[in-house]
Amino acid sequence: MHRTARGREEQGATEHVPARHTDAPDLKILQLAENRIRLAIPFFADTCAAGFPSPAADFVESELDLNELCIHRPAATYFVRASGNSMEELGLFDGDVMIVDRAEEATHGAIVIAEVNGEFTVKRLQLHPVLALLPMNRAYPVIYPESLQLMGVVTWFFHSTRARRR
Repeated sequence: MHRTARGREEQGATEHVPARHTDAPDLKILQLAENRIRLAIPFFADTCAAGFPSPAADFVESELDLNELCIHRPAATYFVRASGNSMEELGLFDGDVMIVDRAEEATHGAIVIAEVNGEFTVKRLQLHPVLALLPMNRAYPVIYPESLQLMGVVTWFFHSTRARRR
């Protein structure tokens, strides 16, 4: 059995939340696995230059557990896939997986999952001078919601580099 983001127990690892409007994409929430297996993945102490190559270090600093790095409140955390390209300037692309923390305080500038007029969206939160949801793609308009419900703060996101090779 598995407890979903809405508190129901179900088999499987996803919860399907239908959009309220027919033109809105559905939100598919991916839950954390309850029985995590700890994998010992090497974490190198030296950095990897994205500019000019640097000499490689011959030692491993420690092991890196992505659960420990990315998930601070497992009971309040869920995964969800991004859909669309309104956040590309942030580096968030269509199909990327976002890690969302429902217990994280949504502050000015945070990347949030919000429900606006019955539709789910991921945007940068602007609290002042006026409430707004900012896309990270100039081709999309700023949203000035009369009301919104925040579904959580995006704390991490990742994508496959293989999907970007075209």
